[in-house]
Amino acid sequence: MKKILLRTTLAALGFALAANAAQAEGRIRIAEQYGIVYLLLNVVQDQKLIEKHGKRAGVDVKVEWTQLSGGAAANDALLSGAIDIVGAGVGPLLTVWDRTNGRQNVRGVAALGSFPYYLISNNPKVKTIADFTDKDRIGLPAAVVSVQARILQMAAAKQWGDKEYARLDKITQTLPHPDATAAIIAGSTEITGHFATPPYQEQELAQNPNARIVLKSYDVQGGPTSSTVLYATEKYRSENPKTYRAFTAALAEAAEYVNRNPEGAADIYQRANKTKIDRDLLLKIIRNPEVQFRIAPQNTFVLAQFMHRVGVIKNQPASWKDYFFDDPLIGQGG
Repeated sequence: MKKILLRTTLAALGFALAANAAQAEGRIRIAEQYGIVYLLLNVVQDQKLIEKHGKRAGVDVKVEWTQLSGGAAANDALLSGAIDIVGAGVGPLLTVWDRTNGRQNVRGVAALGSFPYYLISNNPKVKTIADFTDKDRIGLPAAVVSVQARILQMAAAKQWGDKEYARLDKITQTLPHPDATAAIIAGSTEITGHFATPPYQEQELAQNPNARIVLKSYDVQGGPTSSTVLYATEKYRSENPKTYRAFTAALAEAAEYVNRNPEGAADIYQRANKTKIDRDLLLKIIRNPEVQFRIAPQNTFVLAQFMHRVGVIKNQPASWKDYFFDDPLIGQGG
């Protein structure tokens, strides 16, 4: 009798676990941030591509979208279980990968493209990073930990040596891109620098004659680089294989759409972000040869090596494959 009862209990438990797993499939909560670097997600949302690919796999996917600012907030949301997929810089990904290695095992899902990021200043005395003083303030989406902050640290290490990599951290300030852009254009606040992303950097250069490029991310990192990526926990990926696959398939289709139809992509960006940014400027950015809309990560390992070398992350990745999930759909990365 006890054996029968035990088998019945185990069967009931197995059924309950299966039911929970089934309930888990079909829901995905995505956190994005600001700028054209998130255009692929804008297309995915606008065209309901996750829902489309979910139906093909036999799953009705409920998609929830959230907008955050900064990699620190994104990582907190992911680890708290409030979000399933986050979009942030490679720097925050490497930080959370290092922190969760062997536990939640957070890894990259895909890239959102390769984009040049510009460090802009409206201070006429600043021509290189060596010209910044304690009176300057550089706006970043997350001081110290954002990908812009890490690229600035790489630049400082090249300028003054690895031991001085954090030399400029003290004059950086956490500020969402729209707010930092307004400050640079106005030229009347303590913010005299902004490590930006498209289209904010282009707006600053166009609208303030004193704004100039102090530094380009590609110059620091040695070429085109996927600075913004998507990542998730191993648990979400393993428990939601169909939903996860629908998401990556949606991303691949979005990348094809943007590359094939830049004008339609520009319209989607304006709708999704409710922005009045000049459409011609948007198209110029999307068609910029230095901008590549691809979901395979590109040249990310340079930053990983730097962060380990200066002691920011403890675990040393052997290659980009250590901090990205293996997914044939994503293709060859770096």
